[in-house]
Amino acid sequence: MHSASNYRMRLIGFAAALAVVGLLPTPFTIVGTAQSNQQATIGARLMRGAVDLHYHVDPGYGRYENLAQAKAAGVRALLLKNHYEPTSALVMLLRPQFPGLELYGGLVFNRSNGGVNVPGVEYMASIPGDPKPGKIVWLPAGDTEKEARGGRNPNPNAPFVAVTRNGQLLPEVKQALAVIAKNDFTLASGHVLAEEALLVFREAKAVGVQRLIATHAADLTGKMTLDQMKAAAGLGAWIEFDYRNTLEDNRTDLIRGVGPEHCFLSEFWTKNQQPKEYAGAVGVGAFAAEMKKRGFTDRELEMMFKDNPAKAIGLPVAPSSTRSVVDK
Repeated sequence: MHSASNYRMRLIGFAAALAVVGLLPTPFTIVGTAQSNQQATIGARLMRGAVDLHYHVDPGYGRYENLAQAKAAGVRALLLKNHYEPTSALVMLLRPQFPGLELYGGLVFNRSNGGVNVPGVEYMASIPGDPKPGKIVWLPAGDTEKEARGGRNPNPNAPFVAVTRNGQLLPEVKQALAVIAKNDFTLASGHVLAEEALLVFREAKAVGVQRLIATHAADLTGKMTLDQMKAAAGLGAWIEFDYRNTLEDNRTDLIRGVGPEHCFLSEFWTKNQQPKEYAGAVGVGAFAAEMKKRGFTDRELEMMFKDNPAKAIGLPVAPSSTRSVVDK
């Protein structure tokens, strides 16, 4: 018994000597692996039940394989978005292939979709399904005046889709808002200027639109200041942030400023280069770790990944018993 104990001590000492000279993994490597595994576990938990309201299916974005990745990760729902084509009919084709993954669609008021297209909204409302596939109508995104006539190669004559003229909403926008309200769709700001988005939100609320989204409010032509985000939230709008750049610049300060209870995250691409990866547990876990370093709690992450985007399109929030990450 005594000799066996001595043997074990000599073996431990020999292993330690090998680690010192680099022939065995160091304790730091072991710690790093454990930390990576822990982050992957947290990432996997956050993806189970997540709702992504900005899943692009434009050419060059999401592929069929990425839908499979979403389902395998336990994502609850995806809202398919294409800047240049409606997606609700596509949803009806894809649903049978992905049972258990909730798929929804929408319409962007871009030129290829007819601009501010009231009949297009009415058609989306007419598409049957259980549940009905249509959920979001976006204001122009890519075809705003600033985008069409600005950029690297300005063209003052380029066509664009307008929502206002001389500071007033166009009649067709008001007509569209009435149809959106009637059919209980969510209205999203797309890429219109922040001032225009707030103008539309006020009118939308007045005519009975129940749910509003400030589309990736920290980015592109629709970029909002913190005060504008607060104003939008005050009108009942959800403030959207892109997963892929939330940790950049002052975006986490903006989330804290407007309040995580008013915000949600979208576009869970954990690898943007080909082959693209969607909802990878390691990537999401590393993101969550960085967010927690900045003071965000597990519960706040749950809200922004799951609860708030569900509410933004009128889905019930998952029961608390199914949540997988809770504050200790």
